[in-house]
Amino acid sequence: MNIGAVHNSTRWLARALVLGLVAGFAIPQALQQAGLSQVGLAQAEEPRRQVPPMSERAYQMLSNIQEALDEDDFQEALRLGDRALGTRGLNDNERAQINNMMAFTHFNMENYRRAMQHYERVLEAGENISRGLETQTVYALAQLYYLEEEYQRSLDYMRRWMDSEESPGPDAYVFMGQLHFQLEDFPSAIERIERGIEVARSRGTDIRENWWQLLRFLYWEQENYPRVVEILEILVRDFPSREYWLQLAALYGQEGDEERQARTMEAAHAGGFFERESDYLSYAGLLMQRQVPYRAAKWLEEGFDRGIVEENASNLRMLGQAWQMAHEVDRAIPVLQNAARAAEDGEIFARLAGLFLEREDNAECIEAADRALDRGDLRDRPQTYMVKAICQFNAESLADARSTFSQCSREARSAGDERTERSCRQWMTFIDSEVQRRERLEASL
Repeated sequence: MNIGAVHNSTRWLARALVLGLVAGFAIPQALQQAGLSQVGLAQAEEPRRQVPPMSERAYQMLSNIQEALDEDDFQEALRLGDRALGTRGLNDNERAQINNMMAFTHFNMENYRRAMQHYERVLEAGENISRGLETQTVYALAQLYYLEEEYQRSLDYMRRWMDSEESPGPDAYVFMGQLHFQLEDFPSAIERIERGIEVARSRGTDIRENWWQLLRFLYWEQENYPRVVEILEILVRDFPSREYWLQLAALYGQEGDEERQARTMEAAHAGGFFERESDYLSYAGLLMQRQVPYRAAKWLEEGFDRGIVEENASNLRMLGQAWQMAHEVDRAIPVLQNAARAAEDGEIFARLAGLFLEREDNAECIEAADRALDRGDLRDRPQTYMVKAICQFNAESLADARSTFSQCSREARSAGDERTERSCRQWMTFIDSEVQRRERLEASL
């Protein structure tokens, strides 16, 4: 996986976490504290506020609403709540409790705007409601404004909630980090999420995968790649996946640590995370770059055998090159022959010509060179002429060899390749002298 792919996938993941992180927080739990359950919480709170007491009449109205909610009859709960709010003589605390249950009902119906309106009315009661009800309402509003993508208002409510809490949990810090992320204040987002992770560690609670994911993205945006590496090292340990292993390998490569890059790719393979063609090709390319071609060829063959790596000209050429680099000529030739048949240019035939020269198979060498020159689109056309000419010389076809070396010289001159031109002319001189030597020898007999 290259660095561009790492960046794209990381950015996509950060955007996907927008609702994923919130889903891990306590929206439902906070809202489920609505109604009668919050009365008990308020009474147990220290220090207590002197809130107006709840009358039997108000308590009964809340009980009726709660019964409707227990039966998931939200329309009935709203009807009872509207009727209760229209009752004269309710004090601020009683009205706030009814609005609280109305907000919870609207939340369950996914009427978030209406839920927020009722929560705002709860807070209008000021100190006439318990601190517990106030803090829970503030927290619920923070998260509802988040869902409505009003991130600044959500952040304002979270700051208010944090000010009221002596020891906020890790979720709250990470939620604030998410809000700063949405507002593109990345330094503040990092600070909050790091703090959330510290709190989780100190309390011995789990650190969630998506916290690390978002933190990884934020450090990536800050171009703090050493810290990204540290986070990926945590992710591959605690939440191993193909994505993390290959991203970590790519970053090691970016930092020039090829040894770690290779070991990481090896670990990913051993862990069974090679699932795509690019995994095998990237790893094989790295091994060939590190001069370990035999292992590269073996892993490529495994990819072919598993049906993950496609047997096309490019991939077969890579396998053939790996075998050639490993000096396994007999293995390289049939692979490259298959690749050459599917290729559009003559490059693979040119490579085959070189292998046949190495194996001293002159006829095959000459044929492969001719096919390479016929197809064309060669990186080094003069070199292909030279290989062909040498094979012709080895086959004792001196006249043909001299003619081919002459063509090699012209091609090299045209390409500005002085070294090859000089070499071809030296061969021509040697052939001329050899022909003369043979003629003198024959005349003397």
